[in-house]
Amino acid sequence: MNRTRTNDRFSRTRNGIAAPGSSGKRFGSSSPSRSGGPVRSNGPSRRPAALQGEFALPKTITPALPAVASFADLDMPAELLAALGSQGVTVPFPIQAATLPNSLAGRDVLGRGRTGSGKTLAFGLALLARTAGQRAEPGQPLGLILVPTRELAQQVTDALTPYARSVKLRLATVVGGMPIGRQSGALRRGVEIVVATPGRLKDLIERGDCRLDQVLVTVLDEADQMADMGFMPQVTALLDQVRPQGQRMLFSATLDRNVDLLVRRYLSDPVVHSVDPSAGAVTTMEHHVLHVHGADKNAAITEIAARDGRVIMFLDTKHAVDRLTEHLLNSGVRAASLHGGKSQPQRTRTLTQFKDGHVSVLVATNVAARGIHVDSLDLVVNVDPPTDHKDYLHRGGRTARAGESGSVVTLVTPNQRRAMTRLMAMAGIVPQTTQVRAGAEALQRITGAQAPSGIPVVITAPVVERPKRGTTSRGRRRSVPAARRAPARRSVSDAAA
Repeated sequence: MNRTRTNDRFSRTRNGIAAPGSSGKRFGSSSPSRSGGPVRSNGPSRRPAALQGEFALPKTITPALPAVASFADLDMPAELLAALGSQGVTVPFPIQAATLPNSLAGRDVLGRGRTGSGKTLAFGLALLARTAGQRAEPGQPLGLILVPTRELAQQVTDALTPYARSVKLRLATVVGGMPIGRQSGALRRGVEIVVATPGRLKDLIERGDCRLDQVLVTVLDEADQMADMGFMPQVTALLDQVRPQGQRMLFSATLDRNVDLLVRRYLSDPVVHSVDPSAGAVTTMEHHVLHVHGADKNAAITEIAARDGRVIMFLDTKHAVDRLTEHLLNSGVRAASLHGGKSQPQRTRTLTQFKDGHVSVLVATNVAARGIHVDSLDLVVNVDPPTDHKDYLHRGGRTARAGESGSVVTLVTPNQRRAMTRLMAMAGIVPQTTQVRAGAEALQRITGAQAPSGIPVVITAPVVERPKRGTTSRGRRRSVPAARRAPARRSVSDAAA
């Protein structure tokens, strides 16, 4: 089916194309490591390798507008420019400078950039500027941002909220793991912009709480992960419901052939921009492979966790995450776990404690590999070696963000060396390889490892001020049963659960 749509200054033709629907470790998972496809990287003194499996970028027919040197050069509402200044955002990142002139003019955009490269404002400012001055009817948003995970949805919402307020636009976050009734109520009251995960948005549409036929600007953020997680049928079903003459922006850290389906079906003559395609290409990031013997690995992990400063430790399974977290707490390390088995309030509380320094070690599955930004996080540790190039890219992308420096450390036992060597070679990354053991100078030098205190830690839950209860019709205050009062402290086992 061929259809033509006009979008502001550009008249374009869209061609619709149908889319088809380490073993033996105490704390690691028991599944063997698998090497995946490569990522582009700038290892020491070598050219970046091409990403295997990526499709050829589409050629732009209509010439793109040139990049800008300053936000002031963009055609944006004065309120947005003032909000940027008040937030201390003065110079656009490369992906923002290149795409914003075009997205503000209504062009479709295909952007590739690792997390931390400035993608959120690249699409967010254009979405807000093009929606400013409009008011949504109840249940009929005007802009949509689709993301793969709850954490990324919350991060996008937090990043865009001050700018949305400046132009008097209402945002709603629609994700699983939270009360659907509250999200339904927000949509029924009316919001201009919805930030959503595909599954929960689909549920709300089926309930009759939301329609997408008034959505003029649609954004897909981290499109490759949505494809990897099996969301492609839901994503395409949602995109088929937005206004056909609307604007589409697709941002992704990698562009493999799953993303190609979305590009060919939903983007019309897009402006294409690629920046920082892989974590390995970041010059401020160091890559280390540490060879350890299995009998010594647990002690080495504990010493790394006891370092001064925050660290994220990645493992493959929820069970392994919980087991390591409890061990670290008992060893005197302020650790907390994050994985898909946690409720959303638990996950939000854990991330808050990690960001504010109340917890120094975040032990996580790949649920933490995207959508989490923590300032001054200089170390990521793969306790379980990553399974493919995307895992490595996104785990490592939690550090060395926005020009800061950081290290990615992967612990490898003898039976994992061959697979890890193959994965790194395919990724085009030349890591520094070091034989280490617990208590050794090399481990301390690379990671800041030190002996833990050995004094068990109890993580205290934040104190929540309860609102005063209203009085009854007779003027008497209702008492709160003791059993309903929230405890102020959590046990070690509670903290690890």
